[in-house]
Amino acid sequence: MTRSPAPAKREIAHHSLLRRYLPDRRFLLTLPRAVALQILHPAIAASFTEHVHTGLWAHKKRTVDRMIGLACHGHPDPARVIRYAHEHVKGRDHTGARYHALTPELFHFQHATYVDTLVTAVEIYVRPLTPAAREHLYQDCCDWYRLYGISTRPLPGSWPEFTEYFTDALTRLHRTQAADSLAEQALNPPWWALGVVPGFAVRAVQHERAAELLDITEQSGDRMEFAAFSAALRAGARAHVPADRHPRRPPA
Repeated sequence: MTRSPAPAKREIAHHSLLRRYLPDRRFLLTLPRAVALQILHPAIAASFTEHVHTGLWAHKKRTVDRMIGLACHGHPDPARVIRYAHEHVKGRDHTGARYHALTPELFHFQHATYVDTLVTAVEIYVRPLTPAAREHLYQDCCDWYRLYGISTRPLPGSWPEFTEYFTDALTRLHRTQAADSLAEQALNPPWWALGVVPGFAVRAVQHERAAELLDITEQSGDRMEFAAFSAALRAGARAHVPADRHPRRPPA
């Protein structure tokens, strides 16, 4: 597929799908999916082991909270926030190759894991998205990415192009020594970081590529427990949608 240019920047609408679901607890419950994929990227894994000294989930809680705040509440200069937080994050991966966190391809891959996780969270814990709603959410995510002031060169222009990009990117993941050192943390988020995420839910939301590389296997009872868990969250979502959102809801 020939990649089309990313659409021009738009403002993120107050009642957008992104602002509705990114701060939602169900996105946080699904974050182990993104983090497992990140530790399998050799450069990201190396950056975590070299530059994160507070524990993986303490780091993720801080950075994800900031990420949600930038997307949902704005900032006078979000690009400055990103530069300040990432300029020092550089080094070499397990092959000796240099990396820098602000390299567009590396920064975009990490963003892409959150996009994939957000869509997964909505479809598992809220409702299946129609193609139109999925594309609408993806375009919101493109606007979210543009806030960071990083080159949009790697940014796919549509959801189908994103899925093609992401599938290809995952083929280049590897289980390195750094990934091994981070895996137990990644798959066991503490309650203070995300809220209580049962082990069966952590296993159930994993991307098949991460499950393959990290040897994550379904355990007895997982399927039944996760079905009940996800059904309860979907029921809760239906019970607590504010009435005034219905007339302004984007197509679903």
